[in-house]
Amino acid sequence: MFEKKEKKRPRFIVTHEQRLEKTLALGALQILVDTETGVNYINTVGEGYSGLTPLLDSNGNVVVSPLSEYSTEE
Repeated sequence: MFEKKEKKRPRFIVTHEQRLEKTLALGALQILVDTETGVNYINTVGEGYSGLTPLLDSNGNVVVSPLSEYSTEE
């Protein structure tokens, strides 16, 4: 009667979060990873503001994580 739906992994996952209470009032920085491409993003969140940009390494290249790190296969 009811078909079991395949559980999908989330498209973006938070791999790191840092609260910034003194610098950005009630804000935080997060590192997000796109589980389909491996691209890392830095996300700022707070009261009335937010921002998202690709995370860059010291050479200015986009940080890409291996997709095998985020596999949901058990």
